[in-house]
Amino acid sequence: MIRALVFFLIVGAAIWGALSLVDDPGAASFEWAGYRIDTSFAFLLGVVALIAVLSALLYRFWLFLVRTPGKIQWAWRAKRRQRGYQALTRGMVAVAAGDAVEAERQAKRADGLLDEPPLTLLVSAQAAQMKGDEKAASGFFEAMMKSPETEFLGLRGLLTQAMKRGDKVEALGLARRAYRLQPKSTWVASHMFDLQIQNGQWLDARVTCKDLERRKLVDGAEAKRRKAVLSYQLGLEAKASSDADGALGHYRDAGKLAPTFIPAVRSLAEHWIATGKSSKAAKMIVETWALAPHPALLEPYWQASGATAALDRVKATEKLIKHNPEHLESLIAKARASLEAGLWGEARQCLENASAAISNGSLPGVVCRMMAELEESENQDHTKAHEWLMRASEAGADATWVCEHCGNAVAAWSVVCGKCEAFDSYAWHTPPSVIALPGAVPEILIEASLDSEQQTILPPRDTSRDAGLG
Repeated sequence: MIRALVFFLIVGAAIWGALSLVDDPGAASFEWAGYRIDTSFAFLLGVVALIAVLSALLYRFWLFLVRTPGKIQWAWRAKRRQRGYQALTRGMVAVAAGDAVEAERQAKRADGLLDEPPLTLLVSAQAAQMKGDEKAASGFFEAMMKSPETEFLGLRGLLTQAMKRGDKVEALGLARRAYRLQPKSTWVASHMFDLQIQNGQWLDARVTCKDLERRKLVDGAEAKRRKAVLSYQLGLEAKASSDADGALGHYRDAGKLAPTFIPAVRSLAEHWIATGKSSKAAKMIVETWALAPHPALLEPYWQASGATAALDRVKATEKLIKHNPEHLESLIAKARASLEAGLWGEARQCLENASAAISNGSLPGVVCRMMAELEESENQDHTKAHEWLMRASEAGADATWVCEHCGNAVAAWSVVCGKCEAFDSYAWHTPPSVIALPGAVPEILIEASLDSEQQTILPPRDTSRDAGLG
């Protein structure tokens, strides 16, 4: 509305000015070089306007002549750049499709059309990798590292190659450089932490863990668990180098960060028992048992309590489990102590309660073996004892340390899985097992090391498909 009013005002002013000049054209007179020119003011104003318009047209024509070559060159470059980006896009699509030949062809075409080598190096490197030419790929990645815009991509490519070759030392060096460039990258942070673990650099890994927690790349609970595990590992190294005080400090740090971390609790308890602080060790084990009962804590608690006689062990066990008496491990612990003391009634009651506590009705092998020992010792009933042993052989495996990544089962916890090298992947539970269907033939492959330190169980093939039930 306002624009319309302004337009009408301008038009009105122009019309008024034109009419005024028509009614009163005025007079104008010029003298120059002996000439005298007499004319009206209206005519003079028209001549000036005409000269201004012609000057503007001539100026625009001159600009057109001057700028046209540049515009033509710019249009040619723009067309060339467009074709280069099209070739680059097609090269990326070829990489995604796994067509190494097409990816290499499009990368060369884009490199010729675009005067920006960093954009084409990645496609060229990936095409070389797809063709199996790792040396050429390394050359492309190293060239990418010379440009600040693609340095991180070059480092990532070389890091991936080093990990594929199994060169953990070089991979760790590249990961550190990449981490300095992109400290907020979760991919870089996780790989650097894993490589520090695989290279046994526990102290560096702990520093990295603190940095990841500070940058909020890992949550607080996971960071505490990682630091606890690393402190425990540092304690083991200090103990191996006869640094008892250093080991104690690391064990205590691990226990504070993760009170239910059984390996650290047991090691700290053994240290205190060895240094005459048995009451402190016993108190800590009782507190841990209330949160997470574990059979590895039973023997250290008996030692800390001075329970050498069988009846003393029963009393010590009752004191240990009183804050968590219905847990399966508590019942098994009391049954074990009662069996050793010859308290058959107590042992039977605990084993019956343990059987009732199992929701799926599948008794663990340890319960079956203890029932067999009870029948043998109390009633000299060899038949029932044999039946219980048969049930034990058919029962699932006892709880042990199982890697949650690959299923590797071991007797002793370790910071890294010996099979898949995963960090802190062992959890205490029953290894997974598969019950064969009627008429199906189970195929279970068990690989056991001679020192009984490691056992790997591969799950059987899905026989339901072979039986026509899939």
